[in-house]
Amino acid sequence: MTHALPDPKKLLELEEKFDPEMRFRPYVPPATQIIKWLLITLSCFHYYTAGFGLLRETTHRGVHLAFVLGLIFLVFGFSAHSAGAKPRHSLLSPGGIPLVDWLLALVCAASVLYIPYIFDDLAMRVGNPGRLDVVMGSILFFTLLEATRRSMGWPLPIIALVFTFYSLFGTVFPGLLQHAGASWSQFINHQYLTSQGIYGVAVGVVATYVFHFVLFGVLATRIGLGQLFLDIASSVAGRYAGGPAKVSVFGSAMFGMLSGSSVANAVTVGSLTIPAMIRVGYKREFAGAVEAAASTGGQITPPVLGAAAFLMIEFLNVPYQTIIAAAAIPAFMHFFGVFMQVHFEAKRHGLRGLTEEEMPKLRQSFKMRWPTLIPLVLLITILVSGRTPYLAAFVGITSGVIVGLTTSVSGNRPVNWVLMTALHGLLVLLAFGGFDESVKLALFAAGIVITMVVLRLARISGRIHYSTLIEAFETGAKYALAVGAAAATVGIVIGVVTLTGVGFKISYIITTAAQTLAGGMSTVVPAFLMSTQTLTLLCALIMTGLVCILMGCGIPTTANYIIMVTVAAPTLVQLGVEPLVAHFFVFYYGVLADITPPVALAAYAAAGMAGSDPFRTGTTAFRLGLGKALVPFVFVFSPSLILVAKGFNWPDFVITFTGCVMGITLLAAALSKYFLVEMKRWEQWLCILAALLMVAPSLIATLAGVVLAAPVGLRQWRAWRLASIRVT
Repeated sequence: MTHALPDPKKLLELEEKFDPEMRFRPYVPPATQIIKWLLITLSCFHYYTAGFGLLRETTHRGVHLAFVLGLIFLVFGFSAHSAGAKPRHSLLSPGGIPLVDWLLALVCAASVLYIPYIFDDLAMRVGNPGRLDVVMGSILFFTLLEATRRSMGWPLPIIALVFTFYSLFGTVFPGLLQHAGASWSQFINHQYLTSQGIYGVAVGVVATYVFHFVLFGVLATRIGLGQLFLDIASSVAGRYAGGPAKVSVFGSAMFGMLSGSSVANAVTVGSLTIPAMIRVGYKREFAGAVEAAASTGGQITPPVLGAAAFLMIEFLNVPYQTIIAAAAIPAFMHFFGVFMQVHFEAKRHGLRGLTEEEMPKLRQSFKMRWPTLIPLVLLITILVSGRTPYLAAFVGITSGVIVGLTTSVSGNRPVNWVLMTALHGLLVLLAFGGFDESVKLALFAAGIVITMVVLRLARISGRIHYSTLIEAFETGAKYALAVGAAAATVGIVIGVVTLTGVGFKISYIITTAAQTLAGGMSTVVPAFLMSTQTLTLLCALIMTGLVCILMGCGIPTTANYIIMVTVAAPTLVQLGVEPLVAHFFVFYYGVLADITPPVALAAYAAAGMAGSDPFRTGTTAFRLGLGKALVPFVFVFSPSLILVAKGFNWPDFVITFTGCVMGITLLAAALSKYFLVEMKRWEQWLCILAALLMVAPSLIATLAGVVLAAPVGLRQWRAWRLASIRVT
């Protein structure tokens, strides 16, 4: 645990191995330099527009999408085998990339940029597309599906094709799903020429928010903030029973604030914690499962969260600080649930913690790395102040560059501190000064010139080299390619929903099915325990959650969230659930798919590092993450758990929070077969039943759970006392 994080290149290799979105094919010059500088240009474009003003909406989305889709054809091969192929430069494969892929990249980028090019005439074309419009739209449609298939596999393109088929052949569908159908020209018009399809809100959010925070996370890791978080986690939790597993939970929680990615979190933190867990005695599949379960919290941990959190801003029209506040308590519940199972497992098997020699020296780590906290503090400050998330990301990235270039790990001279302080003062002035964009740009340029001169004259050697900074901008863009393609493809699904009105039909079908199920259950469940209306909502939630998990087995969280928000969240809203709560419910169950077999990407990545069976690791990770599966149901029935939901009040919050903590603790004990001593089978089942009552947002249900668990607690205490007497 005292080792530093592995080399960024090694981490990237691990992510490419386990995450299909990161399986980049190898290439040779001249493709190496061309692709490298295209990726850096993409990062610089987003960095510049975040700080000095976004372009016109259609132009901004077009430039972003043209780069993303074009680069996918260069970076991702036709098949998964391309990632392991040995590239060779030839006339038909310039730089080791087939000529057809170069042509696809150019054609796809041209079809994307066609819309910004005709923007002034776009209003006259909507509803009446010309032949060239249909041709260019068709090219984009098919190349987009191919780009998405290359970057993340078949599931999402197949879903888009199913929706496309529904849009074109609506007359063949039975009953309520039947509609008049659309011609290909009408379909392309809606998907290509309007903002309700490919160029819709999903692409807009990725181009405006998500990309910047991905870049911030990569840069923050490069300057050493991730290592500082792991050192803090080791110092806080490492010495206790099963220490490395608890370090994994704490470290993944803190690292998740930066990455917003389950697989990246599992690979980075797991490269250190998984070997340490195995070393102190955890089984291999359990070690991998702990890291996988903890890492899925990266997408739900403020302040960065995952890409879906930024989509909520647009869908719900709420400020980002509202999303941060809403996510805080549910994220705590997830990590608390994993932590308690880890604790009971360690106690049951008598596993040790880390020794003093194995733990990092926190004081020394802080002395070397405390400046790396400055970018995160500034980012959170800007977010809380109510300014735009992309400005916050700009400030965070710039601060990361300043800290990386002006401070050193080995020690700093007064000139280092003066330069770092002066540059941060200028950065804060740019963020809060209210200057005109041209003035901001001039001040920023002056700051760059002064920095370069001082670094040269004072011979300042920072904690990162210029080459590391360039690599971070290149890697950040690579990380964002797959999510960019997914957002555009999901736009096709949204376009079909708005074109055909199928969303309302699906909502009606779900509501009717839930009412039918609730009617049957009401004959068994007494009315004083649960009304028919509550049963209907419960059935709708269960169906929605199951669909979210099934969808998440094949597509990333962001795409899953968008689709489910489009077709399922309206159902929950119709049943009386507040929109913010409905969106969080869908979001949480989409994230849960990362540890739900048969396709559990985070679990498979962790299993690869642990040398364990992937399926067993996935099932164990799902068991460890059951708290995350229960909490969404709790905050639907008691929105006070989401601090900013309408109707929040402290009595409800205290009752619900206390019940959740006790219920998750009992559930963790039951699943681990240990509380104070080894549990008997009847104690496990009684604890599970008591836990379900406790997490129900009701004082009466919580008290009933306490009464039910009392015999277990009494028996456990007596057995523990008896065991203690025998030992003494």
